[in-house]
Amino acid sequence: MHIAIVEDDPATRAQLAEYIQRYTRQYGTTFQVDTFADGDEIAENYRPVYDILFMDIEMKHLDGMETARRIRQLDGEVLIIFITNTAQYAINGYSVGATDYMLKPVPYFCFSQQLKKAVGQLQKRARFDLTVTAEDGMRRLNTAEIYYIESDGHTVHFYTENGDFSASGLLKNFEEKLAGRPFARCNNCYLVNLAQVAGIAQEIVKVGPHSLPVSRTKRRAFLDAMSDYIDSASAV
Repeated sequence: MHIAIVEDDPATRAQLAEYIQRYTRQYGTTFQVDTFADGDEIAENYRPVYDILFMDIEMKHLDGMETARRIRQLDGEVLIIFITNTAQYAINGYSVGATDYMLKPVPYFCFSQQLKKAVGQLQKRARFDLTVTAEDGMRRLNTAEIYYIESDGHTVHFYTENGDFSASGLLKNFEEKLAGRPFARCNNCYLVNLAQVAGIAQEIVKVGPHSLPVSRTKRRAFLDAMSDYIDSASAV
C-alpha cells in the first residue's frame, strides 16, 4: 500500500512516518511512504498512485482542503484523512470525500486505529479494483463500473460508466486479472461485465447502453456464465 504524508511541520511529519513504521512492526502490514512539506508539492503533477493520504489542513502555500479538491479531480478513490489543530476545519471534509480526521497532537493509538480502518477498507475494495496504465496515465477502476473491454490488437478499449479510454495490452491479460469476477467473453473481441447485462436476444447481448454480437463459438459458454452469475447473485 502506498501512503503520502502531507504536513508542513517537520516534527509532525517525522512522527507520522515513525508511527507507520511502528504499525508495520505491530501488525506486519508494509507500506511505501512518501512525504510532502506542503499541499502544492503533491498537487503539482499528482498521479493516482496513493491509497491513503494523511493531510494537514493548515499549510502555508496550499492548504489541505484545496489540495484535496485538486486531487479529487484526478483521483476519486484515494482515502483522505485530515490532520488538524481544530475540529471546525475538518467538518468540511465531507465536500472532498474525506474518510475521517485526527486532532493534533496525534497519539499513536488514535493514528493506528485510523490506519487499521483504512487498511480494512482498502483490502475490501481491492477485490473489486483494477489498475490500468492508460494512454493518458494510470487509472484505478471499480470493476463494477466497466461495461465491457474490447480487444484491438495490442490495444484494449475500456467502456465504463465514467467514460471510455484505451490502454496497451492484450485482452487475455485483463481476462486473467479479472478471473473470479463476473466477466465472460461473448466473442473473441469482447470481455463483458455480466453484472451490466440488461438482456440477450438471439445473437445480441445488451450491455448497459451498448449492443454487442455473441458469436456461435462463444454463445454456450457465455450463456452458462450468465446463468451461473444470476444463480450466485440470487443466492446472496
